[in-house]
Amino acid sequence: MAILRFETTATIFNQFDLAICRYFNKLSSQRGIELFFAIISNLGNGKAWYALILSLPVIYGEPALFISGKMILAGVLGLIFYKIVKSTTERLRPYMVDKQIRLGTAPMDQYSFPSGHTLHAASFSNIVLYYLPELVFIVLPFALLVAASRIILGLHYPTDVLAGAIFGTCFAVMIILL
Repeated sequence: MAILRFETTATIFNQFDLAICRYFNKLSSQRGIELFFAIISNLGNGKAWYALILSLPVIYGEPALFISGKMILAGVLGLIFYKIVKSTTERLRPYMVDKQIRLGTAPMDQYSFPSGHTLHAASFSNIVLYYLPELVFIVLPFALLVAASRIILGLHYPTDVLAGAIFGTCFAVMIILL
């Protein structure tokens, strides 16, 4: 009986997750919005973060090498972690499950859980903002846009993004405390 209740609850939860995904994905039917979030997603794939890692020591000097090093460590650990989790859970992406969801940009891999873009955005932004809070008005909006892009472009469910944010924040805290 408990298994049946769990499966029913899980089905309802998955339907709710998919409904939220459909709602936000409709934004991508407007070409300008789709293009904007495709660019954000592409930058969030590493390009913007790599540029930040490289520019921090140029802007803030030698002490910022420490911050960049922590970001690199977070990136490597996050990559290993999310690849293991994705290959274990094998959750298909929303556009693969529901034909109402349009794909806004090419996916990097087949599986959805967790959002690697969001995991890295959360870990990098938390590390940077811990040491350089004055960058909040640049880093935080970008990280939030990266997370939103994943749902709007039909690549992730809201729970994938939420999990990525939680995992990324946990990595950041762990690395900051090292």
